[in-house]
Amino acid sequence: MKILITGGAGFIGSACIRHIIGHTNNSVVNVDKLTYAGNLESLESINSNIRYTFEQVDICNRAELDHILAQHQPDAIMHLAAESHVDRSIDGPAKFIETNIVGTYTLLEAARQYWQDLEGNKKANFRFHHISTDEVYGDLAVTTDHSLPAALPLFTEQTPYAPSSPYSASKASSDHLVRAWHRTYGLPTLITNCSNNYGPYQLPEKLIPLVILNGLAGKPLPVYGDGSQIRDWLYVEDHASALYKVVTEGKPGETYNIGGHNEKQNLEVVETICEILQQVVPKKARYRDQITFVKDRPGHDLRYAIDARKIEKNLGWIPLETFESGLRKTVQWYVDNERWWKRVQDGGYQSERLGVTA
Repeated sequence: MKILITGGAGFIGSACIRHIIGHTNNSVVNVDKLTYAGNLESLESINSNIRYTFEQVDICNRAELDHILAQHQPDAIMHLAAESHVDRSIDGPAKFIETNIVGTYTLLEAARQYWQDLEGNKKANFRFHHISTDEVYGDLAVTTDHSLPAALPLFTEQTPYAPSSPYSASKASSDHLVRAWHRTYGLPTLITNCSNNYGPYQLPEKLIPLVILNGLAGKPLPVYGDGSQIRDWLYVEDHASALYKVVTEGKPGETYNIGGHNEKQNLEVVETICEILQQVVPKKARYRDQITFVKDRPGHDLRYAIDARKIEKNLGWIPLETFESGLRKTVQWYVDNERWWKRVQDGGYQSERLGVTA
């Protein structure tokens, strides 16, 4: 197969490309605009592979998309290009509307025209895989003491949408577009909604890399509110393997939730990072003493948790990493790869607080 991946220079996109090039015989065309979140250094390990091609293209540019599709003739599209940081969407929602909604519409129309012109098995086997988030579902109930009894509900593929932030609202809109293009035009689409990803090559504006790098630098470790917000954590390489499983074996028109089975409170995540840092980079002062509670994010969802039984039952996928093993690998990677994250910081991001304008 030849798979066209949008947003392939981003965190999840680059992991997906490394997985496909490293574990299959398929080819990849990486289509990325290279915004602040796109980093081709995340693909250095496969950059010279003859099965990998990069095209710098904005998914809102229909003419460029048509040209790329005609030139490369992909067998599938995996759409990961998106503005994805909630705090940034609070400060500036316009980019999220443009990329996540208008960009998805433009890509769907280009893909529809391309697919309609295909013939035979090439047309029958074509897939459009849209990668989304569990944040479209809103948040889930917690107990009054924020504990996690087994009876608490989980997000299923039938959970009604109730997005809380400009980011999640824009992703919910793009999900609806994809479903409409399948039902109205017959475009063979797939949708996946994943829980919080973490792992190597993640931009340090997200919680786990931010805490690791601030910890190493002796800076405060910011925790929103009281840190009781709960997330289901998914190691990015597990997510990449799930995405490949869906695009190659999933049933058109279906949605698959992808989760790591790792519900943790944010404060627990930060404290665990501190413990691992103390073991990997010991120091006399405790990393825990750097924890600082800050004003909560506006509209902050309390709990996300994925029911991933469908993808396990129908496609045989389960995550390989526990939260503990994945987090240890992640901390060690950032300790060992200062060159990568230093260049990100030199590019302008200095761990500043975002999303406070509301």
